[in-house]
Amino acid sequence: MSRKPKKMTLDEIKKMEAVCRLAAEALQLAGKMVKPGVTSQEINDAVHEFTLSKGCLSAPLNYHGFPKSICTSINDVVCHGVPQEGETLVDGDIINVDVTLIKEGFFGDTSRTFFVGDVSDEAKRITQAAQESMYAGIDQVKAKARTHDIGFASEKVAKSYGYFPVRDIGGHGIGKAFHLDPFVPAIGPKGTGPRIMENTCLTVEPMINATSHRYETFQIPNSNITYFRTLDGSLSAQFEHTILVTSDGRHVLTEW
Repeated sequence: MSRKPKKMTLDEIKKMEAVCRLAAEALQLAGKMVKPGVTSQEINDAVHEFTLSKGCLSAPLNYHGFPKSICTSINDVVCHGVPQEGETLVDGDIINVDVTLIKEGFFGDTSRTFFVGDVSDEAKRITQAAQESMYAGIDQVKAKARTHDIGFASEKVAKSYGYFPVRDIGGHGIGKAFHLDPFVPAIGPKGTGPRIMENTCLTVEPMINATSHRYETFQIPNSNITYFRTLDGSLSAQFEHTILVTSDGRHVLTEW
């Protein structure tokens, strides 16, 4: 399938709005489950059951061999963490839950970093930085803007906290496919990158590391997917929304 985005019709936009609302509900369900003693597998199973109950499919499940319905990235895992039976959340953890649903052929994608019990000031700080970084990027979304305008704004926030945005993993176009052009970075420079088209959708999802933008790569068994960890075990946090690009700006479709 071509990665090139196409302008959506009004009917297609309505379908995107519907699946994104459900993705946001699924993420809210996951967030309510996050507490010490719960396993990442239990969160996965609850979200999967919700997904099916709403007539949706899980986009991550079997995507290039990915074995679960959501991604659960804990503490130093940057993204693509795999839910596990024996992976029990403990007091002080942070966990990013990434949910993507499919309904009527359209994809809705969102993620959020949650606190497990009482967390450190550093955990609170990097989580706040990641969320502010995402919203700063979203504020730059508009028709004919350039993708690196989004990244420049996100990066500025992360750096103001002394943190490091991951450079080569980021947001993407979305709609009738999970991943479409353009790539949406979490770094600048401003005024570069492809222009954003009206009546298309994209995700803004900066991943913010505590000590370096670099990471280690690990292969997920029996798949063509990798997951990533920070080099030194330091924290990483991420937030993500799916955004509709409108004639006069933007509309967040996955508002929690």
